[in-house]
Amino acid sequence: MNDMISTSISYDNNDPRFIEMVKKMAADMKFNGIFVIIYGALVCLSIIGAVIGIPLIFAGLRLNEASDLFKTYLNSGDFTSLSNALERQGRYFFINKVLIIISLILLALYIVLIIVLISSGLFLGRGNFDF
Repeated sequence: MNDMISTSISYDNNDPRFIEMVKKMAADMKFNGIFVIIYGALVCLSIIGAVIGIPLIFAGLRLNEASDLFKTYLNSGDFTSLSNALERQGRYFFINKVLIIISLILLALYIVLIIVLISSGLFLGRGNFDF
C-alpha cells in the first residue's frame, strides 16, 4: 500500500502520452458538458424542474469551458489556460456535489413521506373519511 502512495507520476507537457490523455479527457468533458446542458434544458421544461435544471446547465457550461481551456493549454502551453481549466472543472464538480446532496435529501424526504402515508393508511385509501 505504501508503494502506491510513494510513487508519483510526472508528465512532461511535450510527452505524447500526456497530450493524448489530455485530448481524450477534453473530448470526454465536451461530450459530458453537452449532455448535461441538454439534460438540464429538458429538466427545465417543468417549473419545479427548473430548480435543478438551471444549475445543471451552468455545470455543463463550466465543463465545456474547461474542455476548451484544456485544448488551449495543449495548443499554446500557457499555464494560465491550465489553471483556468482546472478552476472551471472544479466549479463543475462543486455544482454537481451540491446537486447530489440536494437530491439525496429530497430522496430521503420522499421515502419518509411514503412511509408516513403508508402507515397512516392514506396511501392505500383506507383512511377514515366519512362523507
